[in-house]
Amino acid sequence: QVQLRESGPGLVKPSQTLSLTCTVSGGPITTANYYWSWSRRSPGKGLEWIGSITSSGVTHYSPSFESRTSISRDTSKNHFTLQLSSVSPEDAAEYYCAGGLYAVITSREHATFWGQGTQVTVSA
Repeated sequence: QVQLRESGPGLVKPSQTLSLTCTVSGGPITTANYYWSWSRRSPGKGLEWIGSITSSGVTHYSPSFESRTSISRDTSKNHFTLQLSSVSPEDAAEYYCAGGLYAVITSREHATFWGQGTQVTVSA
């Protein structure tokens, strides 16, 4: 069974870069036709898709985040990483990684596998 687990700092200072890693077990992230995605949910907002990386390493980003987002992967460690630069308090949210057959994730139905989420606070 495929499982995803997010890891990273729970607290980031404003203007710094948030870096989160999603470690995948139970199957390779190179599985054909799969997208590995990052999304977030903050109070009062729905699920926001940030971006995805395909099984072949191609990235797709939401226009809302593209200018300050980078998603990469390490196939030897079977994980993929989100870097979100120039964070502000508005970036405080629960961040989720997911895997499935859709590049854009706007609801839980759009991904087959989900991590449990990791809370990120932005504060000096």
